[in-house]
Amino acid sequence: MAKRTADAPTLSLGALLGDFRLLLLLFVGFRVLLLLAYQPLTIGNVERGVSAGGDFQTYYQIASLSDTVGLPLRDWWSEFPPLWSYTSVTLYQLAGRGGNYAAFALLLGAILIAADTGSLILVRKIGTRLYRADTGMALAWVYALLAVPLVFTYWTFEGLVTFSLLLGVWWLLNERDGRAGAVFGIGALLKFTPALALGAAWRYRSARQAAGTTVISLLIFGGVFAPFLLQNAAMTLPSLTAQWSKASYQSVWALLDGNYRTGNFGPLEDRLDPAKAAVLLGNPAVIPGWLRLGAAAALGLWLFARTRRYDDKGLVAFVAATLLIFFLQAQGWSPQWLMQIIPFVLLCFPNRNGILILLVLSGVTFTEYPFLWLRTGDSGGMMTGALVVPYVMLVLARTGLLAGVVVGLYRILRQPRDRDGRAI
Repeated sequence: MAKRTADAPTLSLGALLGDFRLLLLLFVGFRVLLLLAYQPLTIGNVERGVSAGGDFQTYYQIASLSDTVGLPLRDWWSEFPPLWSYTSVTLYQLAGRGGNYAAFALLLGAILIAADTGSLILVRKIGTRLYRADTGMALAWVYALLAVPLVFTYWTFEGLVTFSLLLGVWWLLNERDGRAGAVFGIGALLKFTPALALGAAWRYRSARQAAGTTVISLLIFGGVFAPFLLQNAAMTLPSLTAQWSKASYQSVWALLDGNYRTGNFGPLEDRLDPAKAAVLLGNPAVIPGWLRLGAAAALGLWLFARTRRYDDKGLVAFVAATLLIFFLQAQGWSPQWLMQIIPFVLLCFPNRNGILILLVLSGVTFTEYPFLWLRTGDSGGMMTGALVVPYVMLVLARTGLLAGVVVGLYRILRQPRDRDGRAI
């Protein structure tokens, strides 16, 4: 009689869902295989692959100026801070001088997969700290299954910004304020929004600790910008001001101003002339930017004064509210900002309602772009005719949803809790 062998160990559903290493393997494996199976490339002037419809090709075209003109913030202006400007140029040069979009996009995709994996790890870590281990694991699974982080990993570099935000918040929660300040300073060299999280340091730390965190951020940020300003201030200043100089776009303010275009800049050659960074491509603002920003600052200070929750969840909710208030006052809206919003909504609302909010926001976002905007080719990229009504409804719905999340965050911040989470 043949000898019977023991069956191989089987994987139960509980073990599957509770094994974070397995989730990481699935998360990274799916993204890497998708990048390989649908590798980005251009056929003629048409972009193909997983990056089609995103901004990778725009980054590539801007970085190509390093072949013919020179370096960003020295020989040409960029709307992005130095860290991203030089990262894109470095990837372009690594991909091969003269142009190799496929290699550029694969390199960038690999970096962004790594950043999004870091965000997944931090969602679990922060979720476990705020609640318990099983909740942190559940939030990680939800994050891994959401479409927005997956899609925008191959469309924009927003994943790097999201990772820096979450990492800085993680260090704040662990009272490593110096590290948090460093991360926020580095993150602000990609986009400015990570610096907004410094407000939480002033709310949840002593004035001396918060000042130290802020000084570290400013030293890193200013230390990088200073040499560029000294070398060529005219080409460097647009990286600080260009985003604020754009006409309104894709927001309620854009509807008010009659701007039914996206927030793009002019042709590539405009980057050789710093004066072009301030050219308004659209109608001027009905409500001035200083008034919007002032109203947002006043709302933020009111929220600062009204906060009664001083535990870890309060800190995360305060950062989330700060981000959303800033996004709501901005003259425009970029769909990729949802990547920054998603982890904080999950962490502050770890329930069915929080997931439903994200699913609705995701649906609104992808219906707006690419579904509607890709149908504006015949009108020169402007919403016209039958597209206007659904577009306006989507903008109003998205704005209302984000404002509703702010109200929910305010209610969390009004719950009296000490630093240990006990009611006071």
